[in-house]
Amino acid sequence: MKLPLILAAAAALAAGSAFAAGGPRAALLDTLAAQAAKETPGFAGFSAERGRALYLGPHAGGKAETNACAACHTQTPTATGRHYKTGRDIPPMAVSVVPKRFTDPAEVEKRFERDCPNVLGCACTAQEKGDFITYLSGQ
Repeated sequence: MKLPLILAAAAALAAGSAFAAGGPRAALLDTLAAQAAKETPGFAGFSAERGRALYLGPHAGGKAETNACAACHTQTPTATGRHYKTGRDIPPMAVSVVPKRFTDPAEVEKRFERDCPNVLGCACTAQEKGDFITYLSGQ
């Protein structure tokens, strides 16, 4: 009786690992890497440490009340954030908590297009996007 539950749990874990190891997020990162290589001579890959710095800020150029992603999303990416103006909850940014995070390219691009100017005062580069996703994929 317990064996089927154990097998089902093992299958679910394996499926989750396969999703994390490849799939849509990996494809998105591959696309961003190709863009970053065109934009940045000498591009050598994404950096979780640069992504962490981008997430935590602070940054100049954007809105003073949103000078970092962490201003709304909290210093801890596994925690629920809160929109600075509306007060609405924002699901955690960490992929470990929200496994579907960064898997829909259109949604990802929509968020970067909206949030980068508010936080940085300009559009994010492909390298910044990839660094950010790399950091949060490890959280």
